[in-house]
Amino acid sequence: LHRLGGRIDRIAFVPEADYLRGQAVVDEPHSFGVKVHAVRNGRTEEWSYSQVEGKVQLADDTLKSAGIEIQAAGPRQMVTTFDVPGEIKADETRVAHVVPRLQGVVVEVIAQQGDRVARGGLLAVITSRELADAKSALLAASQRAQFARVALEREESLWKKKISAEQEYLEARRQWDEARLAQDLASQKLVALGLTPASVGALGTSPPADLPRFEIRAPIAGTVVERQVSVGEAVPADRNIFVIADLSSVWIEAGIPAKDLGRVRQGQAATVTATDLGLTATGRISFIGALIGEQNRRATARMVVPNTGGAWRPGSFVTVRLEQSSATVPIAVPVAALQSFRDWQVVFVRYGDWFEARPLELGRSDGEWVEVLSGLKPGERFAASNSFAVKAEIGKLGATHDH
Repeated sequence: LHRLGGRIDRIAFVPEADYLRGQAVVDEPHSFGVKVHAVRNGRTEEWSYSQVEGKVQLADDTLKSAGIEIQAAGPRQMVTTFDVPGEIKADETRVAHVVPRLQGVVVEVIAQQGDRVARGGLLAVITSRELADAKSALLAASQRAQFARVALEREESLWKKKISAEQEYLEARRQWDEARLAQDLASQKLVALGLTPASVGALGTSPPADLPRFEIRAPIAGTVVERQVSVGEAVPADRNIFVIADLSSVWIEAGIPAKDLGRVRQGQAATVTATDLGLTATGRISFIGALIGEQNRRATARMVVPNTGGAWRPGSFVTVRLEQSSATVPIAVPVAALQSFRDWQVVFVRYGDWFEARPLELGRSDGEWVEVLSGLKPGERFAASNSFAVKAEIGKLGATHDH
């Protein structure tokens, strides 16, 4: 059998029953020139014929017009991957839930959902009877402390002049210490309610109308992702009225099926693609959950993606591609070069002006390249792009055969 590329397959036959049986398998495709040499009883017979299948002749100008590019088979560094679904989520370590910490009535709402706020930025204002009482308690404690300090200074002076007894001086000091402690406790209570030390210190110069006024400020810089408060609404102390998220980085959480957990490890390289947003980013797995969901039988794997421009929007669905292994294979072909031909996956190998379908045994794939286990030798040239055009030309010829 004379094949393209100068390959010759020699097949010998032996008698079996009333026929001759070949001692070799005829490799696909069955496209070759056949030369038969037979000797029987001293008589020699020779004849030849051609079998054409999966083969077409194309000139260079045809290749150029069809955009068919030729490439030589050779080694390739391949990274095998597998895909899992995922979702963009806010980084929970950068999320703050804002509660009033005291009950009151909302008189002003400054921040709206979607607003970017600085740390300490004003979000809303409420009036609180509880706050007014706490401020009044501090003012009263401050006055008592001031009176006790004056009394202490007077008693200390009289005692040093030996006009009054030491017992009276010590009693004045005790009253001063108690008054000062009461003042400190009242001040700390206001700080615990959310007032800054500076505003507590300036309380003595504030107008009386400001006693019930409480300003709710942002504990972190970020974006207001939730707002659950309106003007005129009475809110309890533990009501979650704002949620602020620092979205300068986001979490990508992927659901890993239980059967694939052995293929995932911390530090593993990954690529995330948000098709709806038109975004792609690379990173590494930073966390793998220890629990598997009862319903979906998946564990959570997480990676962190920088989001300085805010393009990665929490709630969007993504695809996470995880790298499984990396190795150099002796021969690989682009996925785009492969075509279905009869029951095979083939590339079209070029010999001069001829192209022939070459069935391949395929191995690993990284999505763009496929390892070739057999069917192609290093250095053989094949149609690497627009190979469907070669297949179409072969289809026009209609060359096939029966087995």
